[in-house]
Amino acid sequence: MGSPEGIEAALAAKFATLFPHLDERQRRLAIGAEARSLGHGGIRLVARAAGVREGTVSCGVSELESGEAPLGRVRRSGGGRKRAVDLDPGLRPALLALVEPDVRGDPMSPLRWTTKSTRQLAAELTRQGHRVSADTVAAVLREEGFSLQGNAKTIEGAQHSDRDAQFRYIYDQAKDFQAAGDPVISVDTKKKELVGNYKNAGHEWRREGDPVRVRTHDFPDADLGKAIPYGIYDLTADTGWVNVGTDHDTAAFAVASVRRWWHAVGHASYPRSHRLLITADAGGSNGYRTRAWKFELAALAVETGLEITVCHFPPGTSKWNRIEHRLFSHITMNWRGRPLTSHEVIVNSIAATTTHTGLTVRAELDTALYETGVRISDGQLNTLPLSRHDWHGDWNYTLHPQEHRRDGVLPIPPQNEAGPGRDWLTHPALTGIPHEQWDSLVTELAAARAAQRETDLQQRRGGDRQKTPAAGLYTGRRPGLTLVDRLLATILYQRFKLPQVVIAPLFTVTPVTLNRAISQTRRLLHDIGHAIEPAETQLATLDDLTDLTTHLGIPKPEIKTASY
Repeated sequence: MGSPEGIEAALAAKFATLFPHLDERQRRLAIGAEARSLGHGGIRLVARAAGVREGTVSCGVSELESGEAPLGRVRRSGGGRKRAVDLDPGLRPALLALVEPDVRGDPMSPLRWTTKSTRQLAAELTRQGHRVSADTVAAVLREEGFSLQGNAKTIEGAQHSDRDAQFRYIYDQAKDFQAAGDPVISVDTKKKELVGNYKNAGHEWRREGDPVRVRTHDFPDADLGKAIPYGIYDLTADTGWVNVGTDHDTAAFAVASVRRWWHAVGHASYPRSHRLLITADAGGSNGYRTRAWKFELAALAVETGLEITVCHFPPGTSKWNRIEHRLFSHITMNWRGRPLTSHEVIVNSIAATTTHTGLTVRAELDTALYETGVRISDGQLNTLPLSRHDWHGDWNYTLHPQEHRRDGVLPIPPQNEAGPGRDWLTHPALTGIPHEQWDSLVTELAAARAAQRETDLQQRRGGDRQKTPAAGLYTGRRPGLTLVDRLLATILYQRFKLPQVVIAPLFTVTPVTLNRAISQTRRLLHDIGHAIEPAETQLATLDDLTDLTTHLGIPKPEIKTASY
């Protein structure tokens, strides 16, 4: 056997080559085997060659001499440091009290209004006397069944009681139009997009470490502006049309997009159709409360000759509109991870959108300017050829292709004549006033009525009128009761004791409106000194009035009433 120095050098070289490939227990057993083979003094020699304590070599020798079967693991069961939760029994409850303050702990937890990251939790636990690291916090949370969770959109807001019934109504309308071969389209405005070298959500395959460089801030570019994609999805043909605007998302822009679709695609696809069904959500530029939307659609109906029916989804249910998941979602997927650097990129990306089910999309750029803040007056709204459906007329209505006054200006109804279809009420046998006295009474009453109105207006204004009223035009609400109508209603009420609730439908007004008109007319008649003589016959219903006119020889009228 060589000298101890030579043996130590040889062992040191062996251990330096072998130890990097062994775990802790294997190294201990290897040096123990070498010490046993050397005999007396081997433990000290091997310890110096391996650079370990002599006790470590002795442990290796003892394990070899014990005759135990291989463990299959580095350490014995229970070896190593004790876990933090075992050494500190209060750690786990303290941690759960922080992450679930409303269930397990104090609702006024120190971390109630801050993020509960593992680092923050570890710092707070350490402050409370539980020394722990962020990694240990994460391990304990996973043991307790916790994981990183985002918000889940499952709680809906207030639901309209007729929501489901409206869905069924839209479905029935769509099936009816499709069965007749008429177009059914779903419309909406997609999210506005900034045009320029901005970050776009999503990922795209590129060389590793070579992402597309974009701006760090999303401030709009004054020159490039933004893009407003307004989509039209044809439910029957599974085709999309997107009008990419550059100005404002207004009702005029929405209808202009429908107009472009009809002239470019719709008319050719449905050459024999005279009807169009539009399904839209409840808000935005095509909302059911948007007057300009109806106003512009009425003009489109006249222009195209189409009878345009609109069915709105109930408030809060826009995600059920077909265009959202049949068109817009695919557009978003098609341009994911790609900066929308120009309007051309946006239009081409939209037009290139397809699906395996056969969706095709056309897109156009719309550079027209659309004025904001356009107000539609009551007069303009009331002149529209719009008929509301029996079921939820606010959500479902039809615009007919009829010419109408777009300015909403209506002629003032003749105040010295009865309303349409009510001339028969002016017969002297009913009014008790001869023809020659009737005209003078109306003239005198008109002067008193004008003075009364001016006095009332002056009191409201707190002074004289600043502008001269326009003559011959009526720009407010629809024409109501004429002066003669007011006088006739008062005569029926005072002369024949006919109840106001019975008279109101005859003049197509509500009982409240009629009551106010009669009260004003009675004061005027009192001011001019005219008294209405009561008739011998008292009436209770419109049938009684009809029988009376027949008895008096007045041509029997066709009494048309309206319910309110």
